[in-house]
Amino acid sequence: MNLAIIGASGNVGRKTIEILEKSKIALDHLFLVASSKSAGKKIKFRNKEIEIESLENYDFSKAQITFFAAGSNIAKEWAPRASKKTIVIDNSSYFRMQKDVPLVVSEVNPEALDKHNNIISNPNCSTMQMVLPLKPLHDEYKINRIDAMSYQDVYGASKDTKN
Repeated sequence: MNLAIIGASGNVGRKTIEILEKSKIALDHLFLVASSKSAGKKIKFRNKEIEIESLENYDFSKAQITFFAAGSNIAKEWAPRASKKTIVIDNSSYFRMQKDVPLVVSEVNPEALDKHNNIISNPNCSTMQMVLPLKPLHDEYKINRIDAMSYQDVYGASKDTKN
């Protein structure tokens, strides 16, 4: 299988690469894609150096699955184009509330994957980790409401994005 990561040089993209590095998912090829500012830089993955490609020049037909880890504006502009050639899994908030795009946590509602049009959304990181332990409780007791608070943006706001 071939995978691509859009936004490979950002925080979410780098974390996705790190998780894939530790996984046992067999990949024929991993395509790393980012803005022209990051194009040409190299990221090490499974003992290989992979050169980052520019989003503007990337051919979406290279990968069966493409992770979008670049924010809502990039998802809004590029994910519909990409979905004509690859399955898109979007990590931004852009598609989360759109009726024709399933919001999926694989361990919670995998059946939602049966109804996608090549774009799949996932909840934010706080929600994702919260719904996993809540799923068995909901199945047993039917949870009607959860009030939660997150301070996740504090980290992203402090990151120096000039490097």
